Order: sequence, then C-alpha cells, then structure tokens
Amino acid sequence: MSFSSSHPSSSSSSASAESSAYASALAPFGWDEAWEAEFAPYTGQGLVPGRVVRVDRGQCDVMTADGIVHADTAFVTPHDPMRVICTGDWAVVETAGNPRYVKTYLPRRTAFVRSTSSKRSEGQILAANVDHAVIAVSLAVELDLGRIERFLALAWESGAQPLVVLTKADLVPDPVTLAHLVQDVETTAPGVDVLTVSSHTGEGTDVLAAVVAGGTSVLLGVSGAGKSTLANALLGADVMAVQATRDADGKGRHTTTTRNLLALPGGGVLIDTPGLRGVGLWDAGTGVGQVFSEIEEYAADCRFHDCAHEAEPGCAVLAAVAGGALPERRLESYRKLLRENQRIVAKTDARLRNEIRRDWRIKSAEGRANYAAKRTGRY
Repeated sequence: MSFSSSHPSSSSSSASAESSAYASALAPFGWDEAWEAEFAPYTGQGLVPGRVVRVDRGQCDVMTADGIVHADTAFVTPHDPMRVICTGDWAVVETAGNPRYVKTYLPRRTAFVRSTSSKRSEGQILAANVDHAVIAVSLAVELDLGRIERFLALAWESGAQPLVVLTKADLVPDPVTLAHLVQDVETTAPGVDVLTVSSHTGEGTDVLAAVVAGGTSVLLGVSGAGKSTLANALLGADVMAVQATRDADGKGRHTTTTRNLLALPGGGVLIDTPGLRGVGLWDAGTGVGQVFSEIEEYAADCRFHDCAHEAEPGCAVLAAVAGGALPERRLESYRKLLRENQRIVAKTDARLRNEIRRDWRIKSAEGRANYAAKRTGRY
C-alpha cells in the first residue's frame, strides 16, 4: 500500500520538475502557462516541447530546455503546406534516438499566411504564433501604398497586431516632407501605429524595441526594405547579414534566405523573413475589411445592403469619393484586393465559385438585354 501511494506522488513530482525546467528555459522564447497546458497530454511520454527557430528542407532547429535540437519533420503532414512545421511553432519533439523527430505541434494561436505562386492556389505559412507583424517600408524609394495595404490585410487576417516601420528615415532630412510621408501611410493604415526609424542614426529603434519586447514579432517587407539592418539594431549585434541596395531602384538582394527566430536582449523574440517578391492574399476578407475600415463604415449607409460601390444609386461610398472625404485611390485598391481575395477563395470553395459564375451569367444576360433594348429604341 505504501508503494502504490508514493508512486503517483513521485510521478507528479517528476512532471512538476519537468514543467519548471521548461518554464525557466523557454520563457525567453514565449513559453507560458497556456502553452504548458497545451503540452500536458504529452508529459511523461519521452517528448519535450520546443520553439521552432528555423526550418529548411524538411529539417528544423528547435529550441528546447536543453538547447537547440536538430529534428526531422517527416511526421508532420509534409504534403499539406498549411500544416507543415513553420518558424514560430511550438513543436513536440522526440529526442530519443537518431535522427530526432517532431511528432506534432501545439495548436497555433496565430498564423501569417499568403498564397503561393502555385496554380493549385495553396496557402503558405510564413510564421506562426506571432503577436506583432512589423511591416518594414523603405523611405529610400517612392512609397507603394497599395503594397502596404496588401501587407496590412494579411497581417490583420493572421490575428497579429500590425505595425508599419518606415526605415531609412535619415534619407529624408526635411521634417515637413517626412511628416507628409508619415501622414500618407497613416491614412493607408487606420488603427495601426506608424514609426519612423533609422538604423544608421538610431532614431526610433528604442521605441520599436519597447513595442516588440512583449511577445513574438515577425519582420516583413520586400528586399531592400532594411529588415536585416533593423533586426541587427534590435538584437544589438550584427547577427543578420546585410547587403547594399541598388542605387538605381533601391531594391536589394535576398540577404535573408530562411525564416529565423531570435531572442531579443530587451525581451520578446523576432522572426526575420526573406524579402517577399509577391504578397498574394489568402482568404483574407476580414483583413481587407480591417485595412479599409473607413470604406466599410461608409458602406453601412448605402441604400442597398449588397451595394458594389460601382454605380448604384444611393451609394454612400461613391458619395464620399465625390465629396473628397475618401480618396479614389483607396476605393480602387479596396476593389482590387476584394476581387483578388474572392478569386483565391473561389478556387478552394466550389460553392462560392458556382455563385460567382451564376452572378456573372445574370449580369451578362442583363447586359445583353440592355444592349438589345438600346438598339430597338425601347431603353
């Protein structure tokens, strides 16, 4: 009787010791009580938790309580791009034997997903369990507001809080010009903080460091946006390689070739990503609505609940454009992203695809009828 009563206590003490070890070693990488509860079913099975810090060709580096473990990801549905192991995942690792394997990963809190270039319209996860999506935009070249809106739509859809960082601010010495550029981006990014930063002079890096100290941040942007230089400024060391941009167009090479998760000295972790040539939407309807929240507010006053804001009578959105309250560029960008998102969703949703085809047939029939009426003089 004495043996059976002490055995559960011994097992409980062992599990408690394991949890304590995980908490102290993995806390700098984002481990908390909620993750501990998610991992509880795997306790005592010879499995350990760890944060994925890098993925490359079916292999990944995982930060565990005992340090970095190199593991194979073959067990984690490699044929499904939405379920493959990703930088930022909390992995469940089998450390016994060689090679070591990732058996599964804990449910993701957030996931930054874009569409791939594949004709099969698959989604690609760029980073998982992210709290802040830091969108780096270079002031060395003309602002592309449409691209910023696209990044923001994906960021909002991921569940992370977006932040726009205008890099290379030292290249815009005139404060009035800089203020106008910031205002343009703020208009493009309602509900999002916009920071100006110069890694060269250090301007704004302390503010950014304070923001990213709480949680996990992913650094996004095109090549040449200064992401690696910014990452080095936050890390306080030249950890990421940096290459000069081309003078002609301000574009840079892909300095970073993989997504890397790094612990920041001031707290928090940072996922640096390669420069993104394409930022295709992936089922980001909610994110698009968030980016263009002012348009959706105007739309609530349209006469028709299904108003397309094209030429309908009583359209509050068109009235806002005509009155100068809403820039026409914003409406055009909104339409473009909505159409793109609808196409990507339709490719994976047969029901919606059929609805679009039906609407197209109805509109085509109406167009032919109107044309015929004009020709006969009855219109």
